[in-house]
Amino acid sequence: MEFNQRNVLGGPLKSCSHDPMTGFFRDGSCHTCAEDGGLHTVCTEVSAEFLAFSKSSGNDLTTPRPEWGFPGLKPGDRWCVCALRWLEAAEAGCAAPVILGATNEATLSCVPLELLQQHATS
Repeated sequence: MEFNQRNVLGGPLKSCSHDPMTGFFRDGSCHTCAEDGGLHTVCTEVSAEFLAFSKSSGNDLTTPRPEWGFPGLKPGDRWCVCALRWLEAAEAGCAAPVILGATNEATLSCVPLELLQQHATS
């Protein structure tokens, strides 16, 4: 599949992570499409606080799920997370740092750029 998607800053969408391999398409980038109901578009560097928040909200990102090729995440891993879940975490004071160049512009449909910028990391 060919992608020509942009990041939240208007530039080409950069890679988020290949180790662990992330993205809705497991291609290392936060590409999206109509079938991506969760909008897995925010490239984050997950923190212990964010992982705990996500698990308490019903999305355990720490437990390996080999049947899905999911290794389980640890603090410091980069991962394309659901935009609304990231927003929930931000509102609860648990936002994971965001890599703006690797965060898909589709995120802006539900998360303000200013909020992403407040949590930006390099």
